[in-house]
Amino acid sequence: MAAVSVGDAFRRDRVGMVSLCVVGLFVLLAVAAPLVTALYGKNPTEHYGQNAPGLLSPEGLPVLPNGGISAEHWFGIEPGLGRDVLAQLVHGIRTSLLIAVASAAVVAVVGVAVGVTVGYLSGLVDRAFTFLCDVLLAFPALLFLITLGPIVQTRLVGPGESEPAWMQFLVLVLVFSTFGWVPLAMVLRTLVRSLREREFVAAARALGASRRHIVLRELLPNVWAPVLVHITLAVPAMVTTEAALSFLGVGISEPVPDWGRMISRGADVVHDDPTYMVFPGVSLLVFVLAFNLLGDAVRDALDPHTLR
Repeated sequence: MAAVSVGDAFRRDRVGMVSLCVVGLFVLLAVAAPLVTALYGKNPTEHYGQNAPGLLSPEGLPVLPNGGISAEHWFGIEPGLGRDVLAQLVHGIRTSLLIAVASAAVVAVVGVAVGVTVGYLSGLVDRAFTFLCDVLLAFPALLFLITLGPIVQTRLVGPGESEPAWMQFLVLVLVFSTFGWVPLAMVLRTLVRSLREREFVAAARALGASRRHIVLRELLPNVWAPVLVHITLAVPAMVTTEAALSFLGVGISEPVPDWGRMISRGADVVHDDPTYMVFPGVSLLVFVLAFNLLGDAVRDALDPHTLR
């Protein structure tokens, strides 16, 4: 009955429903990116402007107006290399979502495991957890992200070799996860400390239930609401952080398509070709805004005190 009421509350939120549709569209495009570009007839890595005459000027700018938009290239072509913008956009959201979803999954697992365990045990474990959280929260995470990429490349990649794409993905996921689990674990710790004093936990303890049973059967089912809200708000934050790192040149590198790198390239040519800056910028804005609104709608639907 509770699940039905939550679903009804969410369906009554028009902003939440619209946001869900927008997020679903982006996810569908990311999952079906190879199929979309195959039907479109373009790929994100081919240099169309350099291979076909008349698309780029000698300065590397699109010859056609509005960034080279035409029947062949619906969103135009990239200045310099001449790659198709639409193909780059579709595969770029695939890159961002893969990193964000993988990081959010690790954050959820670690945050739930640590937060529930610390909240139930308390004592010395709680003090050690608090100290660790203070250290991680005080650490400059963005600076760490910026400096870790070159360190990994020099340590694990030989001279003259390029860093493989899987290594770049792995480094970003690990760093996002290292700092991302702390807020979730702190919320769950506080929640579990209040739940462990409730009647149903006391009854289970009186019946001789083990700690494992209490944690897995009594406490864990009651913490999924804040976990779901945290994940829906963490994913867009990770997408923007990944785009910012690529903008700074320390995220995902060529030839993997990436929105942040597209925005960086657009900033370099914005005076000569402002159209190229519009598509990745607006796409990132719409996606993050829709995901944030979806997170707010999920939080309101799961909040029993919200009046609708």
